[in-house]
Amino acid sequence: MVEQRIYATGKRKTSIARVWLSPGNGNIVVNKKPLEEYIERETSKMMVFQPLMLTGTYGKLDIHATVRGGGKSGQAGALRHGIAKALAEYNPEFRETLKKAGLLTRDARVKERKKYGLRGARRACQFSKR
Repeated sequence: MVEQRIYATGKRKTSIARVWLSPGNGNIVVNKKPLEEYIERETSKMMVFQPLMLTGTYGKLDIHATVRGGGKSGQAGALRHGIAKALAEYNPEFRETLKKAGLLTRDARVKERKKYGLRGARRACQFSKR
C-alpha cells in the first residue's frame, strides 16, 4: 500500500513552515523535535492544534514540519497556516470549515521598515517649539 503524504507551506511574518501530513497516531515533529519540546508556550501550542481540532483530525494524522525564520510566535503561526493548507488538500470537505475560521488566509502583517529622518517606522524626533 502506498502511504499518502501531503505537503504544504505556511507563512507568518518572516517565518516559513514546510509541513508534511501522513496518516498515523498524532505525532507532531517540528525541526526533529516533538512539538511540546520545540514550542514551550501553551497559547502557541493551541494555535498549532486549532486546525486539527476544527476538522476533528486531532490524534489521527502524523505531522512532520521544518520551520525557519522569525521567532517562536511567528513560527507557530506559520505552522498553523501550513497545517490548515495541508488539511484542505488532504480532504476537500475541510476547506469550508478552515476558510470560515480564517486559517487558510495568509496573515500579511509584517513589521514596517524604518524610514530615514525618523527614529523608527513612524516615530519622529521630539519637536521643540523654543
